[in-house]
Amino acid sequence: MKRTIGLAALAVMLACGTASAQQVDVKIGVLSDMSSLYSDVGGPGSVVAAKMAIADFAKANPNVKVTLVSGDHQNKPDIGSQMANQWFDVDKVDVIVDVPNSGVALAVSQVAAQKNKVFLVSGAAASDLTGPKCNANTVHWTYDTWMLANGTGRAIVKTGGDTWFFLTADYAFGAALERDTKAAVEKAGGKVLGAVRHPLNTNDFSSFLLQAQGSGAQVLGLANAGEDFSNSLKAANEFGITKKMKPAALLAFITNIHSLGLQTAQGLYLTTGFYWDLNADTRAFSKRYFEKMKKEPTMDQAGYYSATLTYLKAVKSAGTTDSDKVMAELKKTKINDMFTKGGYIRADGVMVHDMYVMQVKSPQESKYPWDYYKLLKQMKGEEAFGPITGACALAPK
Repeated sequence: MKRTIGLAALAVMLACGTASAQQVDVKIGVLSDMSSLYSDVGGPGSVVAAKMAIADFAKANPNVKVTLVSGDHQNKPDIGSQMANQWFDVDKVDVIVDVPNSGVALAVSQVAAQKNKVFLVSGAAASDLTGPKCNANTVHWTYDTWMLANGTGRAIVKTGGDTWFFLTADYAFGAALERDTKAAVEKAGGKVLGAVRHPLNTNDFSSFLLQAQGSGAQVLGLANAGEDFSNSLKAANEFGITKKMKPAALLAFITNIHSLGLQTAQGLYLTTGFYWDLNADTRAFSKRYFEKMKKEPTMDQAGYYSATLTYLKAVKSAGTTDSDKVMAELKKTKINDMFTKGGYIRADGVMVHDMYVMQVKSPQESKYPWDYYKLLKQMKGEEAFGPITGACALAPK
């Protein structure tokens, strides 16, 4: 009798051990702009950041097998949707991360909701993703247009930039950034005198900048990003417009500042979720990244690392890639890594974390390579992202 009970107990222990060691297979899709105006912001660097997160996770979790695929959405929503459908239906991808370009991200978000798959957005900015277009499958990880507007927009109005004219990328991101910044400027007591829209990936900004100059506004609000931001600021300098109007970098990345040079970019205000030289953790991560890419990571690329690592931890906790169970884990987890301390995902899908209002240094202030920013203000997450509004159906009633 005792021998029978002992064998039964041993069998239960072995079964439990087998269950705890059972392998979980995870497939991650990095969908980015690999070849155009946002490729330096995300692109190959986002793949490297995701691989770094996978490698760090794998050290302590050999029973979770992770596969990564990547693709180029070419900044076209229809291509992004097609790739998302292919990945979810045929290639059995469990989660899509990255997606710089709000038009593409909004399309992919709809596909993720239809397929009940997880979508972690780091590169797109439109606040509509967690506003009227929110869904239970999408998390907005790194920044959004509401936060950018209230960070940079309010900071410039406080320095005397009362009248604004916007140079805006003519698609979902630009429209959202202009809308949210206009609201922030007017709330702070400023006034918007006008705006002009330019096509995505524009080569010639001269006619748009002449309209801005003719407005008489004090501030040139650059509601664009990537190479569009860099090229429009270069042109504004060449035409002498920056001597009469203060440029506002509503979304700028450290790679933009590097390519522009401090002589051109000095004095710019910008808001970022990550800076390589912020603290010991950011420097350690960035050193590893720099060894692979020979440049410092953007806040998007740092966000990809954080989103990928946090997702994998949630899969481990859930013991499955089932989207409902993984999302439940994500939304009850405090996020602590090199990107954020005490971050959390609220009901509308915003990952709430601290943000930083920076000013670009002058050449004389910069002491070593990539020493580009000085910190003006650390915004706590609740201040940076504001309260949940009724625009998202998932918001508490």
